[in-house]
Amino acid sequence: MLIFAIDDERAALEELHDAIVQAEPDAEILDFETAGAVLAAVTEQGRRPDVVFSDVQMPGMDGLNLAVRIKNAAPYAKIVFVTAYAQYAMEAYRRHVAGYLMKPVDAAMIREELDALDLPRTAPEADRLQVHCFGHFDVFWKGKPLVFSRNKTKELLAYLVDREGAWCTAGEIINALWEDAAEGKDPQNYLRVLAADLTKTLRSIGVDDVLLKKRAQWAVDRGKLDCDYYRMLDGDVEALNAFDGRYMSDYSWAELTAGRIYFHRH
Repeated sequence: MLIFAIDDERAALEELHDAIVQAEPDAEILDFETAGAVLAAVTEQGRRPDVVFSDVQMPGMDGLNLAVRIKNAAPYAKIVFVTAYAQYAMEAYRRHVAGYLMKPVDAAMIREELDALDLPRTAPEADRLQVHCFGHFDVFWKGKPLVFSRNKTKELLAYLVDREGAWCTAGEIINALWEDAAEGKDPQNYLRVLAADLTKTLRSIGVDDVLLKKRAQWAVDRGKLDCDYYRMLDGDVEALNAFDGRYMSDYSWAELTAGRIYFHRH
């Protein structure tokens, strides 16, 4: 079990860490004093916590917003707030956190909370490609970022994900992606090169069946992806709450979908 302990006050963090060690001695525990360090661990290092014990009132990004960012990257993480302030409880539960503890905490409190979380949970998505659309578009395999040899190959996958498994013609893809990237190139041939590169990238991790092709048309097999956007479309409230207004923010063609999600939330 991987547990994150988060508190900007060193003494409180040490107290929280010690309580977790006593309650769950076999767990791997990572301590963090800043939201930035937490996000770096999740997004850059691919660490996916099973449980997060986090303070709420912290400088910069508070624990409520940090929880949304963590859930976006690690949807099966259980978030438990540890705070000295009871007034955050209503907002915390609105965001579907798993628990709320008042400081000071001890091993018995941590143990009781862990027992209530019904752990460990084996997610059926564990062997599926993880796709994050909210914020920047990112792809992970078994907790590690998937490396693309070309930025445009990654964008091709992003566009197909955005189309939600619908078949996309070469013309549709070229019109969306090729505003300036294909300058000096034959767009049809360039697309074939990128599709072949995407197939090779996916095949390197054994999931090339994610990409579907027929007669100059491409699609993704939606059922083979663990995607925050798809979970939102399927009615997952946690996925909807993880949307902070940004959707595939690197790509201008994604703005229409971002607008639809915004109006869906409001």
